[in-house]
Amino acid sequence: MQINFQHIQAAHCENGVTSNLLRYEGLDKITEPLAFGIGSGLFFIYIPFMKVNNGPAFSYRTMPGLIFKRTCKSLCVEVIRKKFSSPEQAQNYLDECLKSGQPVGCQVGVYFLTYFPKEYRFHFNAHNIVVFGKKDDNYLISDPVMEHPTTLSSYELQRVRFAKGALAPKGQLYYPKIRTEVTDDQIRFAITKGIKRNVRDMLFIPGGIAGISGIKFTARKIVKWREKLGVKTAGLYLAQLVRMQEEIGTGGGGFRFIYAAFLQQAYQFHQKEELLKISEQFTKSGDLWRSAAVQAAGIFKGRITSIIDFQDMGNYLLEVADVEKNAFKSLSKINWKN
Repeated sequence: MQINFQHIQAAHCENGVTSNLLRYEGLDKITEPLAFGIGSGLFFIYIPFMKVNNGPAFSYRTMPGLIFKRTCKSLCVEVIRKKFSSPEQAQNYLDECLKSGQPVGCQVGVYFLTYFPKEYRFHFNAHNIVVFGKKDDNYLISDPVMEHPTTLSSYELQRVRFAKGALAPKGQLYYPKIRTEVTDDQIRFAITKGIKRNVRDMLFIPGGIAGISGIKFTARKIVKWREKLGVKTAGLYLAQLVRMQEEIGTGGGGFRFIYAAFLQQAYQFHQKEELLKISEQFTKSGDLWRSAAVQAAGIFKGRITSIIDFQDMGNYLLEVADVEKNAFKSLSKINWKN
């Protein structure tokens, strides 16, 4: 059984799954950037007490699953989501969906994805794929970060759907159901709602470890890592910062470029010149995140290890924080009623 599902490559897995599943339902206007922006995907958080691959946890996007959930909710699209206690139940439900012609999104672990190059496999359980068919014992897989569709055996798919550890998928699958036509007015409303929520999350979220405050908090911590942990461990922490930025779900720089594209596409629905100008600020932010990654890589590899090098790294993040703060403040001042 194979569903006529169009695989379109994307920069980030959940954005791609969201836009591709909505496209299958007939909603062609929701691109990857629009899904990301409507879902208020841009974020930052540093969680020092949570360890991922022996380093502190960083995230440059909102919680896994929220982009899909928020985008569908804002567009009044019904979401079907299931988790399972047993692999057998999970496989049976999946097979029934495919038999009925329904492609589904699945949350999976990366470590045992056999079509991933070995250097990209690590313990991260919030990757998203679409299953759109089955031939013999092989499932047809649309992974948005891959150029072409691929396959996983039933054992391989079960293994990644029930990966253990943080954010364990528990066989989770999900898909949208569009009951009525989604109008341009609904898309305009969803764009506005997504921007306002992202402004809140980045400027006004409580606590000092998330949003703009979280970026500044991390910047100040970088020099202290060198003083308290030594050059080697501090370098490992910076490597983690870069890995979470550049390898896990597109990362900080990439997400800023996607958000810039979102604001450009939002202009097609809201004729606000401010959107185009603010888009340029997020492109600048993405460039700064990438420059910071190069600096961090130099420290990790031992080429630059002085206190000044760590201060320069922190300064990159402080500059990022200022750029993004100004950008979100500008978004908060847009008059959407005119």
